[in-house]
Amino acid sequence: MTETPRSSRAALRLAGAMAVMGTLHFALPRPFDALIPRRLPGSPRTWTHVSGAAELACAAALAVPRTRRAGGLATAALMVGVFPANVKMAYDWRNKPLPLKAGAYGRLPLQAPMIAWALKVARDAGRARGAAD
Repeated sequence: MTETPRSSRAALRLAGAMAVMGTLHFALPRPFDALIPRRLPGSPRTWTHVSGAAELACAAALAVPRTRRAGGLATAALMVGVFPANVKMAYDWRNKPLPLKAGAYGRLPLQAPMIAWALKVARDAGRARGAAD
């Protein structure tokens, strides 16, 4: 079985989303710097750049059918790993005006479907690769 056009489009959409977010880590790093937990060693900017590079690497892996399964798994793992930053943002923004606070809190439940999307891309790519072998 080969990958379906629908599963390929889903993978490419996820790759695009990861590429946009990864690029923003370099183009507009200050908002991301603020999300870095203080207990992490080194400067927040370094972590911003490292996480941006990881998102770009995931995007590249998702875009290529041969590496799509690994890219989906890496993307899911990365999203689990950055969840504490989203929790920190929600906590830090608890006293902001309602629209900002809503955005910060709204990010939290969005992690689950993003992780599920990445895992589905990995699963679909794994099925396609298994059938091709």
